[in-house]
Amino acid sequence: MSFNKIPRVPSSEITPESQYYTRRSWLGMVGLAGVSMVSPSLLGGGVVPPQDRWPQGKKGPNDTDEKPSTFKEITTYNNFYEFGTDKSDPEENAGSFKPRPWTVKIDGLVKKPATFALDDLLKGLTQEDRIYRMRCVEGWSMVIPWRGVMLADIMKKAQPLPKAKYVAFETVYRPDEMVGQRRPYLQWPYVEGLRMDEAMHPLTLLATGLYGKDLPNQNGAPLRLVTPWKYGFKGIKSIVRISFVEQEPPTTWNIAAPNEYGFYSNVNPDVDHPRWSQKTERRIGEFGKRKTLPFNGYAEQVASMYAGMDLKQNY
Repeated sequence: MSFNKIPRVPSSEITPESQYYTRRSWLGMVGLAGVSMVSPSLLGGGVVPPQDRWPQGKKGPNDTDEKPSTFKEITTYNNFYEFGTDKSDPEENAGSFKPRPWTVKIDGLVKKPATFALDDLLKGLTQEDRIYRMRCVEGWSMVIPWRGVMLADIMKKAQPLPKAKYVAFETVYRPDEMVGQRRPYLQWPYVEGLRMDEAMHPLTLLATGLYGKDLPNQNGAPLRLVTPWKYGFKGIKSIVRISFVEQEPPTTWNIAAPNEYGFYSNVNPDVDHPRWSQKTERRIGEFGKRKTLPFNGYAEQVASMYAGMDLKQNY
């Protein structure tokens, strides 16, 4: 893979924390608070709206017991810089994006490099419903009912070679459909990466949907990465290429601001962002803040992968 660096994104282009909770978001929260004070009898007896229902089958061992964020919250408050930098931009600007037909190229240090149609890539794999806590570096969080396949199962199709130490990912580049890609505030196409053990971990998903439905465009249709113990910017969206490499691959936000965004990006309340604390977070739809959990609450499952590492240096 070849990645040509461009000048780092200036701090003025990165939305400060104080602006992340936009007027629209706060109005939405106020609205939710107002609704909570209305008698349940006036709201249809507390019936869950159809869009907020999902297949709650047998609870998985890694599912959280926390209440899911609503479908509206998940699909209207997003980071997807390919469609704009404001949280409302992805929903407003992604309508013309075409997630089908779709192909994914798998290459690099593998026995079976190939370009797959998405349906062929997923063929024979079980799509599971997983409910994960998701935490963004900017201080906000959600609980999302994902649908997807384990990345490890996709990797088995490619048969990585022993020399492969990392997995690199690349987003589609379509500036005609993705208005944010017409501006050079980040390097395009967006790229991300995981270490092999992270990629093989059973928590790591390639998500194809949420709330039992196909992924909306603004959430990364038709295929995105989900690593719930890492900050949200690791969740690369609209993936078109998966490459197996020997050296640590470049990642978009690390290229843009290496002193702020590291390769590992594990949720860590003890490592502050240079411009704000990571010790607390605000769940979208709530007013109060809660303490940030190490590894976003998944320490029991993933902490052993980083045994012996200085997590303040390897942020």
